Amino acid sequence: MAEAKLATRVNANFVIPDDPELSTYRFIIVAAKRARQLQSGQRSFLPTMSRKPTVVAMEETRRGLVQYHIPGTTEPGTEEES
Repeated sequence: MAEAKLATRVNANFVIPDDPELSTYRFIIVAAKRARQLQSGQRSFLPTMSRKPTVVAMEETRRGLVQYHIPGTTEPGTEEES
């Protein structure tokens, strides 16, 4: 019983989307690149109390605020930030 309760608890700050359209690997790469941008001085898209760039980057990526481009596609409006 105690194990079932632990399994159902989810920390919203650290949930990786489990969407078949969006790759978990892609989410991690995009969030990591965004975290590096935040570490180098770029401002966050969200007002946040967290000082950890990885937490902020994951939340921005989860909300769709970080645009990226998938090589080999010609999808308009998805440019990767440098």
